Amino acid sequence: MAASPRSRRERPAKPALTREGIVAAAVAILRAEGLRKVTMRRLAQELDTGPASLYVYVRNTDELHAAVLDELLGSVAPVPAGGDWRQRLEKVLTAYTAMLLEHPSLARSALTAWPSGPNYLRLVETLLDLLRSGGVPRAQAAWGVDLLLQHATATAAEHAGEDTPGEWRALARALREAPSDTHPHIAASADALLAGTPEARLSWAFRTLINGIERTAVPD
Repeated sequence: MAASPRSRRERPAKPALTREGIVAAAVAILRAEGLRKVTMRRLAQELDTGPASLYVYVRNTDELHAAVLDELLGSVAPVPAGGDWRQRLEKVLTAYTAMLLEHPSLARSALTAWPSGPNYLRLVETLLDLLRSGGVPRAQAAWGVDLLLQHATATAAEHAGEDTPGEWRALARALREAPSDTHPHIAASADALLAGTPEARLSWAFRTLINGIERTAVPD
């Protein structure tokens, strides 16, 4: 015998939609299925609602991805207590990059859709505070924060592709076999072009940028 239809009044009420709940569900989908699955349609399915209901809280997918990134920024470690301001600044930037490297496809999205939530504001405030504590003029510190975050985000986004060992070997071979008569600088610098661990190169890049920000005035 067919089961009797269940009255809507007997079904448990669905939790009310909130922006916080939507973002939390999006983060869970990201961790389980990747950024490509973090869509309004997939999110609506997860929350047992219609996609149109979500637009009341999030305007579009770009804003959703930015909100997800802001949520993940809450996991970035606080400013370390030891070291001078340059060392502390580098550690914060390294922690930010490490978080993005766990989700490189999100980093690629962040290149065009920046977050604007409380965790992002806290990160910007922290970077400005460290730069100002080192005596960096306010305008240089402001432009410097943008430059530092761009580099960190781009570094993580670079890993969003499907790199293969074969591609890396092909690049290394091309650099090492470049003829000295037509490419003398590459021939002389091939080993240096390929040297260094990713960690060492990231640290060097941050230190180079920080030193440049400290010494280079912005135009009037």
